[in-house]
Amino acid sequence: MVVKKFDKKKLDQYKKKLLKLKDDFVHDINNMSHNPGSQNSDSGDISGHVLHMADVATDMYDREFNLGLASNEREVLHRIDQALKRIADKSFGACTECEKPIPQLRLNAIPYAETCLKCQEKIETGK
Repeated sequence: MVVKKFDKKKLDQYKKKLLKLKDDFVHDINNMSHNPGSQNSDSGDISGHVLHMADVATDMYDREFNLGLASNEREVLHRIDQALKRIADKSFGACTECEKPIPQLRLNAIPYAETCLKCQEKIETGK
């Protein structure tokens, strides 16, 4: 199926948007990895006093939460890179499942979208 191609100006707009998103995500991931929590991995502070178990548990939860966020952001970074490749090979805007055009409204909201809404719903429901 032949998909209506975006003109160069529109592709450049999406490319700029994707590159900005990529920079933002890389910045966020770097911040999370450099500031994993307020405490060191041991269960004490600099004064030598032992922290309360609840404080240690909170710190551990915060680290795990940040790791989960970083993992999700890495997945989005991968999807952004894939979208940039689709721009380069001129297949951007076509659903990777059915090859129909992805509505511009969807691409404006999620510029790294790989599928149209109908195919995305099928993927999520497993049908």
